[in-house]
Amino acid sequence: MSCCPCFSSHVEVMKREHMITIKGHNTSHAPGAKKQKLVDESQNKPNKVNCEKMEVQHFTFRELASATKNFRPKYLLGEGGFSRVYKGTLQDSGQVVAIKQLDRNGLHENKEFLDEVTTLSLVCHDNLVNLLGYCADGDQRLLVYEYLPGGTMEDHLLGTKSFLPNPKANKKDIGPDEEPLDWFTRMKIAYGAAKGLEYLHGSCNPPIIHGYLKSTNILLDKEFKPKLSDFGLAKLGSAGNKMHVSSRVMRTYGYCAPEYTTTGQLTPNSDVYSFGVILLELITGRRVIDTTKPSEEQNLVAWACPKFRNPKLFPQMADPLLQGKFLVKDLNQAVAIAAMCLQEEASMRPLMTDVQTALGFLSGASDERPCSPLADPELHSPEENDGHTEYNDEFDSRTRLMQRTFQCGGHR
Repeated sequence: MSCCPCFSSHVEVMKREHMITIKGHNTSHAPGAKKQKLVDESQNKPNKVNCEKMEVQHFTFRELASATKNFRPKYLLGEGGFSRVYKGTLQDSGQVVAIKQLDRNGLHENKEFLDEVTTLSLVCHDNLVNLLGYCADGDQRLLVYEYLPGGTMEDHLLGTKSFLPNPKANKKDIGPDEEPLDWFTRMKIAYGAAKGLEYLHGSCNPPIIHGYLKSTNILLDKEFKPKLSDFGLAKLGSAGNKMHVSSRVMRTYGYCAPEYTTTGQLTPNSDVYSFGVILLELITGRRVIDTTKPSEEQNLVAWACPKFRNPKLFPQMADPLLQGKFLVKDLNQAVAIAAMCLQEEASMRPLMTDVQTALGFLSGASDERPCSPLADPELHSPEENDGHTEYNDEFDSRTRLMQRTFQCGGHR
C-alpha cells in the first residue's frame, strides 16, 4: 500500500486544459561548449564513441600524485565504498581539481573503466559534475573532475562543515558559519538536482541510472548551484520489456527504493525514490537516519509517511531553522512532490521530467513564479505555524495539477 494519498487523475480534463508548453522549461540540455561537438545534434543525445575520440585528458599516475602531494590525508575531500576523493592542483595549469581514486580491489577492469570514462566524457550538463580526465596506469584507476568549492548539500543542510555564509539566510541567533539554507535556496537546489537527473534518464543514450543518489553526492558551487556526482557506474540495460540494471554499487541505507532490496536491480524509478528522500531532507532539515532521535523518528521516510495523509501536519515537517519563512502553499506542494516520489509502488512514481516541471514553480525557474517566495507579501510567519493555519482548500490549483500530471505519468 502506498504511503501517499490517492490522487484523482481526470486525464482528459488535464489534456484539454493543462497540458501546455511551459515557456523556458526545456532546460535539460546545457550549453556545454567544450563537448558539444560530440553530441548528435539531430537527437540531442550523446552517442557511444571509442576511446580515441574521448575529449578528456589522460593523466599519468605521477601527475596526479604530485597534484595531491602524494595523496596526503589533509587533501582528502571524502570517501565511499569504492573510492576516495582528493583535492588537487594540476602542476602544469595550476587548476584546482577533484581526483577520485578508485579502489584497486574493486572490479574495475581496464575495458570496463574505459567504457565508463567514454560515457562520462559525453555527458555534459550544467547540473552534472564535469569530467576533465582520467588515469589508467597499471592497476591505478583515477578520475579527474572539476572542483566545486561549495561542498555538499549535506554539509550546508546539517552543518557538517563550515563554509562561507549563505547570503540569503536569516542571521538571527545564528553564527557566521552556521547560517541555514533558506527555503528558496533549498528549492533551487532541488530543482537543479532534478534537472541533472532528468538529463541522465531522458537525454543520454543509453540512459544512465545514477544508482547512488544521496545528499553527499550533490555538490554546490559558490552560487549554490547543485551538480550531481558519482554517476556513470550504472547504464540502463534491458531484460524482456523491463528496463533495469543489475548494480554492484554499494547502496546507502535510507535512500534505497523498497524494490531494490528484493530484486537487486536499479531502475529510473529507483532514482526517483532516492530523489524524494533528498527533497524530504531539504524540507525537514533532518538526517535520513538519525539514531539520536526516538525510535519512531530515526528513519526519515518512516517518520514522514504518516504525515503525508494530512496537510495540516505539513508545517510540523518544516525545518525549524527556516523559522517559518516560507509560503504554506509552497510547503504543501514540496511535500506533495516528495510524497509522490516516495510511493512504495515503483510504477506509481512520477517521471523526473514531471518532477522537474513541478519544482520549477517553487524555485522561481517557471514564469508562474517570477520572484523569490521570500519577497511574497503572503509570507508565512512563524506564528502561523501552530496547526491552526487556514489552507486554501488544502492545496491550490497548481498542486492539484501536479498531482494529476504525476498520476498520469505514473501509469506507464
